[in-house]
Amino acid sequence: MATIQYFIDDYSWLQYGEFALRFIAACFCGATIGYERSKRLKEAGVRTHLIVCCAAALVMIVSKYGFADLGGDSTEALMGVRGADPARIAAQVISGVSFLGAGVIFHNGNAIKGLTTAAGLWATAGIGIALGSGLYVMGIFATVVITIMQLVIHRFTHVDTISTYHLRFTVENTEEFKNSLHKYLSDQNAKIIESKVKFEEDGFATYNLTVRMNHEIKLDEFDAFLTKDGEVKSLSCTSVNN
Repeated sequence: MATIQYFIDDYSWLQYGEFALRFIAACFCGATIGYERSKRLKEAGVRTHLIVCCAAALVMIVSKYGFADLGGDSTEALMGVRGADPARIAAQVISGVSFLGAGVIFHNGNAIKGLTTAAGLWATAGIGIALGSGLYVMGIFATVVITIMQLVIHRFTHVDTISTYHLRFTVENTEEFKNSLHKYLSDQNAKIIESKVKFEEDGFATYNLTVRMNHEIKLDEFDAFLTKDGEVKSLSCTSVNN
């Protein structure tokens, strides 16, 4: 009588090492794409792309190699398996967990929160599939790598944190100020999302700017920049991420 095989021993440690190399390559590629997105001040940055890419690689490895124990004599011990595709259930898990990910993403003004958490949920589903299919090494390896990458990258929040601010100020309307304002925002790596200017009859102009930056704005420095070119009637700064 055949016995159920609880641990996949069809692969050598060398093959598991090759699986790990694929996983690490996916992490590197995802992080590379995410870094480029972060430099362009997009919400989905390094961590989000890294997790999605490495989780997809993990699920692909599981789908391709995680059901080797269902062939041969072990198939006879699993009633109802013959003629069925065991990977179909894993595919439905990936689709189903997407709804959970959508539930943790929310929109607040011009800011989007929860993308990394949603990607983490999806990656966790991939890890669960790996462990459930008997790929203990890949499941544990993925858990360690994702956790370490999250902790390390989280220390460098400027890489992956986007802040959105609403700036409202009234200053003297001069051509020099317009040019210096654009240069100042460019030097601060700030992207203008929305811009409204109202010109007053007394020679002043009221600016309403929504800008996106990868660091916290320093109001005292911005105030010093405004006052060096002329009189400032008013200045307010509001974060739309809160």
